[in-house]
Amino acid sequence: MQDAPSLFSPFRLGSLELKNRLVMAPMTRSRALEGNVPNPLASTYYVQRASAGLIITEATQVSPQGVGYIRTPGIHSEEQVAGWKRIVEAVHAAGGTIFAQLWHVGRMSHPDFHDGALPVAPSALAAEGEVFTLRGRTPMVTPRALELSEIPGIVEQFRLGAANAKAAGFDGVEIHGANGYLLDQFLRDGSNHRTDAYGGSIEKRARLPLEVAEAVAGVWGAQRVGYRISPYFSMYSMSDRQPAETFTYLTERLARLRLGYLHVTEPITGGVPSEGTVRLTPLLRQKFQGALIANGGYDSRTGQEVVARGEADLVAYGVPFLANPDLPQRYQQGSVLNAPDRATFFAGEEKGYIDYPSLR
Repeated sequence: MQDAPSLFSPFRLGSLELKNRLVMAPMTRSRALEGNVPNPLASTYYVQRASAGLIITEATQVSPQGVGYIRTPGIHSEEQVAGWKRIVEAVHAAGGTIFAQLWHVGRMSHPDFHDGALPVAPSALAAEGEVFTLRGRTPMVTPRALELSEIPGIVEQFRLGAANAKAAGFDGVEIHGANGYLLDQFLRDGSNHRTDAYGGSIEKRARLPLEVAEAVAGVWGAQRVGYRISPYFSMYSMSDRQPAETFTYLTERLARLRLGYLHVTEPITGGVPSEGTVRLTPLLRQKFQGALIANGGYDSRTGQEVVARGEADLVAYGVPFLANPDLPQRYQQGSVLNAPDRATFFAGEEKGYIDYPSLR
């Protein structure tokens, strides 16, 4: 009888052999340089964490239109691609595997990032909340709805981002379809009030996410593409009247494209759902034939349990990886974890970025 899989056992993701099942989750760190070029310090940051089975980079915008945060890297200019190429080469030299996360924030932005122009969205609906611009905390504005004629251009932005990630030498890409950003805005009926071919029914609301996934898979091959969703995300005015139906439909269609993985962010702490929440992950697991990455408050014990149960193939860790460059080793040995310095999550240059100690 075959033993149950372990968090520390290898995993085959398409043609890639991952050395363990711990994934470094994408985490915005706001340390990019002028022109949204990746900071050279990012080479050290990612190399320090190359013991992860898979690294997914911080969210990386596919166009200037996709920017919504200060000092976040892009992958749409020659300088940005060159910066990422150096990082990827360093990670590969350290034995790591790294995917780029492709991102467009949609309405979660501000005219300060766009020379006074409004951010774009499926519908002219403002999200509650604030963004950080060079002026500090700034309320989000009402975006403008994308014209029907502009939507093929959004697909092209993601396709070019995927092509640039390939040119930079990444091992694959993850499409950011979660957390209230543009693709998530199109998918959910709380943010998409369109009445054309990209709004109304679930099938129409899912059209742009699926067109993006198909275009990106056309660049990479489907097995080197992942898609991230957050069915439970409710910040920034995000909602859906039928989340189970919406995300089941999207998952089934992504499965038809034979994508490499589905990355599901859950509202859990220590493997326990938030009060009143019905977890969709077991249902989505049945609908998706590729790998499934679970994300959301897992530790070494609960991560091991979800893998052993077969509910997920891989487990993504955010803050634990941020503060512990050698997280797989610490989890495997049962070592004490470093305490995260939250004051430096989005600022600090070297401090709180590349100065967390590893085990000796």
